[in-house]
Amino acid sequence: MFRLQGSKVLAVDMTGDAVKAKNGSMVAYDGEMAFKKLSGGGEGIRGMVTRRLTGEQMTVMEVRGRGTCWFADRASEINLVTLQGDKLYVEAGNFLAADAGLRTGTSFTGVRGASQGNGLFTTTVEGHGQAAIMSDGPAVALRVSAQYPLTVDPGAYVAHQGNLRQSFQSGVTFRTVLGEGGGEAFQIRFEGDGLVYVQPSERNTIAGDV
Repeated sequence: MFRLQGSKVLAVDMTGDAVKAKNGSMVAYDGEMAFKKLSGGGEGIRGMVTRRLTGEQMTVMEVRGRGTCWFADRASEINLVTLQGDKLYVEAGNFLAADAGLRTGTSFTGVRGASQGNGLFTTTVEGHGQAAIMSDGPAVALRVSAQYPLTVDPGAYVAHQGNLRQSFQSGVTFRTVLGEGGGEAFQIRFEGDGLVYVQPSERNTIAGDV
């Protein structure tokens, strides 16, 4: 159902089924399509309330019909993720699209979310199907295992899936080790078994370019 045309355009072929996508991300379609705005980027009252509390403006639309829709957003690189009953955690600004059968919602991320300036909630996608996430440059999926925990710069973090535990660390980051950083610094440590998606570019955080 999902396929990439190049690295920055997602094509979704539909035969009467539907897809959820970031509002405003559709760039073209053929065939017959119907569109519906979904509230809050999540399902139900909790999704609406949490988005309102954090001030996040991510909205999701449902596209249903027969034909092909093409999606893109600010020339971002697009990465396909296959879910087999597990849950994907993705920063709201990095979510592009998901099979309509996948459940979308919000998850509390605590201090890590606040450190990034993205609010305290992260978008979740759960079930069986495909999702498309965006990154600034091609994302890399890094494996986390019991023997090899992973530490990530929050500005490079895009998403994660699997049985992972997060811990928030302050006081040092990769640039401050080299004497190039300033102000408060943050890191995210992942332990367990799963994948973490990182991008080769760093977004701004409350602490600046960390």
